[in-house]
Amino acid sequence: MTRAAVPGLPSPHPIGELLPALFADDDFAQRFTAGLDTVLAPVFATLDNLPAYFGPRLAPADFLEWLATWVAVDVDPAWPEEVRRTMVGRAMELHRWRGTRRGLVERLRLVLGAGAEIADGGGVSWSTVPGAALPPAGGGEVLVRVWPLSGADLDAEQVLTVVRAGCPVHLTYRVEILPGPPGLPGRAEG
Repeated sequence: MTRAAVPGLPSPHPIGELLPALFADDDFAQRFTAGLDTVLAPVFATLDNLPAYFGPRLAPADFLEWLATWVAVDVDPAWPEEVRRTMVGRAMELHRWRGTRRGLVERLRLVLGAGAEIADGGGVSWSTVPGAALPPAGGGEVLVRVWPLSGADLDAEQVLTVVRAGCPVHLTYRVEILPGPPGLPGRAEG
């Protein structure tokens, strides 16, 4: 998409019509201002549609990448355009859940169309008494089981890239790519 000169794009505000009556019948003045109208028509079209540029569903594809930088979303140009638009549109929600089980599952579903099951060994406790015992140290490893939701095979490198981006840096992770959801009849757990 380009916002440069578009052949045949009419100007909503032709300059020739705004000239004083003296120049209304002047052929040179009308041709000269028509040339300016050709240059200014895309500018007017962009300004008239400016609110659409800030909505990820309507923004031009080349503007979407810049919009992604506004909301701190790393979009991969290899992702389909619809996935990039969804990631930018849901940026605030995804940032809120970043580093959590829910955030990683949602990111895998949005980006790869994959279901996920995540098991971690983390521990949490709380107490109303100061100096209470800390939870036992977890293994620090996250097991991410991923399977395709649409039937297409998942690319292991893409899965690792998404998990790497969504998993907290202080944890190690192990990824298993399954042919279907765990616990299906006739499927051996391993």
